[in-house]
Amino acid sequence: MPTLIENRTLEDNVAMCAGLGLSFVELNMNFPEYQVARLEQTDELLRLGEQAGVYFTIHLDENLNVADFNPLVVEAYRETVRRTVAAAKALLPLRDRFGDSAQPLTLNMHMHHGIHITLPDRKVQMYDRDFDTYMASFAAFRSLCEAWIGDSPLRIVIENTDGFRAYERRAIEYLLQSPVFGLTWDIGHSKATGERDVPFLLAHEDRLLHFHIHDGTETPPRNHLALGDGDIDLPARLALARRRGARCVLETKTVEALKRSVGWLETNDFIKQEV
Repeated sequence: MPTLIENRTLEDNVAMCAGLGLSFVELNMNFPEYQVARLEQTDELLRLGEQAGVYFTIHLDENLNVADFNPLVVEAYRETVRRTVAAAKALLPLRDRFGDSAQPLTLNMHMHHGIHITLPDRKVQMYDRDFDTYMASFAAFRSLCEAWIGDSPLRIVIENTDGFRAYERRAIEYLLQSPVFGLTWDIGHSKATGERDVPFLLAHEDRLLHFHIHDGTETPPRNHLALGDGDIDLPARLALARRRGARCVLETKTVEALKRSVGWLETNDFIKQEV
């Protein structure tokens, strides 16, 4: 399950996860209560996980921008990732006990689009204009992540959101040359953007390690719906996740939608295989 805004504490999220028969909580660093200093309180996380029989994955801050043109900003984001990786390593025993040890523990990451300049006839993405600088930042980031992760069963998985830009696809392909990176397929985002990222994701199907599962529609564009409330071919997406041995987050935004989604999985005999 995801971190839900209706649950004000880690204990609330853990209790709901266990109560719904789910295996893990994806701790979201967009929330103030899950900043890196809290994640570094690994003794508390281990204690709560052991008591409830659940483990944790991590969703990195959506503002994370390792290619920012300001080196001070880049250094702060790199340090955030370094410390988060160290915390995730300490949480691996929970995955080994309550999850599938064949699945690497994941740190989910968005690609930051950067800023654009609006001209009379078009918009210019600064990362596209200064692509060499952009790629140099990702080269440094890849090297650092390889050093931080080493041979640990951790992976940084890159999620599709509102459509990868061309320069982002090139950067992702560069990152995927390293074994410490993989892909997240967010099937709701994918649907709401007209499935524009599907060819890219399927071209790299062997690197799909993580799924965000929620329903959605293309017209009008909506996502984060309870399973069964949209137009996505959920059995097909779940079957692909199963073939890949991928981990799935039921990424609804409300408690009610999460409960209904668990019910949909139970009714359709997916709960044991896919969650």
